[in-house]
Amino acid sequence: MHDDQETPLELTSELVPLFVIAKGRALPADHEYSRTALVTAQEGMSAAARTLTPEAREVMDLVSDGLLSVAEVAGRTQLPLGIVRILIAHLAEVGLVFVRPPTPRAVSHDRALLQAVVDGLQKTLGA
Repeated sequence: MHDDQETPLELTSELVPLFVIAKGRALPADHEYSRTALVTAQEGMSAAARTLTPEAREVMDLVSDGLLSVAEVAGRTQLPLGIVRILIAHLAEVGLVFVRPPTPRAVSHDRALLQAVVDGLQKTLGA
């Protein structure tokens, strides 16, 4: 016999198209976050986070304990990087998260200073 009852589709199911998770939003041009941009939750925003989608709540839970890179958030949520960027952009727009650009690499190294540090460590540690 054929069962006419369908099983309900969960919003976090693999069958849900990604545009549904992003609510049809595209990434705003001013929110082009790099993979190494750091994200953290704003203080005292846990009450506002209750009205979010399950995926956005998961992002909030991850970044509420400290800084995580955009790539780390994507890896832990197992969502594509583009979708995570859209979710983070929305959370930043409503003031739930703060996104900090990645720390730039040092432009130049003072070779003499680095050698002095190495020499000092060798003298101190007896190596």
